[in-house]
Amino acid sequence: MKKVIHTSGKRKTAIARGKFREGKGRIRINKRPVELYDPELARLKITEPLVLAGDIVNTLDIDVKVVGGGVMGQAEAARMVIAKGLIQWTSDMDLKEKFTQYDRTMLVGDPRRSEPKKYGGRGARARRQKSYR
Repeated sequence: MKKVIHTSGKRKTAIARGKFREGKGRIRINKRPVELYDPELARLKITEPLVLAGDIVNTLDIDVKVVGGGVMGQAEAARMVIAKGLIQWTSDMDLKEKFTQYDRTMLVGDPRRSEPKKYGGRGARARRQKSYR
């Protein structure tokens, strides 16, 4: 039986689900190879855990499906999926430590969410100005 691992990651309103299996080192985000992922900044964000992990990645096929949120939110959710999955796959505590040292949000979610807008103003906190003259 082949080893398959499923992981998930979230960032703001973006949710990513990933599938790890033995393969030739193909990494796909929403069925597109990671090399073709645009914008470049988001691609660099996604490839961070791959660079830190090193050669392990060449024996894995990673499929990530991301929905919701914006471009960077999706990129960070995908990055979290990849980092978590690599740790589960290798069960290597040194790798976990390496990821945590580099950037903790790779493994631990950021609980911040956008505050809902309220009445009497344009945004969550901003209010309409009043004048008494």
